[in-house]
Amino acid sequence: MIVWLNGTHGAGKTTTSTLVQQLIPDSRVFDAEKVGETLMDIKPGLPSTNNFQHWPPWRPLVVETARHVLDYTGGTLVVPMTVLVEQYWREISAGLAEHAIEVRHFVLHADQATLRRRIEEDTVLGPSSFRLEYLEPYAEAARTWLHGEAEVIDTMHLTPQQVALRIAESVKNG
Repeated sequence: MIVWLNGTHGAGKTTTSTLVQQLIPDSRVFDAEKVGETLMDIKPGLPSTNNFQHWPPWRPLVVETARHVLDYTGGTLVVPMTVLVEQYWREISAGLAEHAIEVRHFVLHADQATLRRRIEEDTVLGPSSFRLEYLEPYAEAARTWLHGEAEVIDTMHLTPQQVALRIAESVKNG
C-alpha cells in the first residue's frame, strides 16, 4: 500500500510523513522528490523546466521505484509529495493501479494565510519564493479536482502528531 500525502508547501507533509511512518507497522518513507533530483543530475541536462514533475520520465519512474521497493520490502510506503497537476496524478495513480498497489491519498490542507505564514516562518528551510509560488496553483487544484480525489485533512488547528494519528487511524480502518 501507498499512503500518499499531498498538499502544497507548508502543509506539513514532510513532518507528518515521519510521524505516520512511526504509526503504521512495516512502513517506510519514500521521498519521490529524490527521483526528480536524480533527473536534475543528468548531464547534459534535460530540457529546461521550473519543475521536474513536468519531465515525462518523472511520473513513471516514481511508479516503478515505488513498485520495486514494495516488491522488495512489502509493507507500506508513505510518500510526501505535492502533485497539483491532475494529469500527473492520473498517470501516477493509474500506473500504481496497473501493479495492483492500493493508494490511500490524503491532502493536508490549510488556508492561504496559514500556508504563507508557515513558509515565511520556516526555521529549517527558511522563507522561499519558490514555495510561495505554489500557493495559488494549490488553491486552484483544490477547487477543481484535488480535494475530490483524496481524504482532506485540515491542518490549520491540528498538531503534526494529530494529523499523523488521523491518517494512521483512517488507513487502519480502511
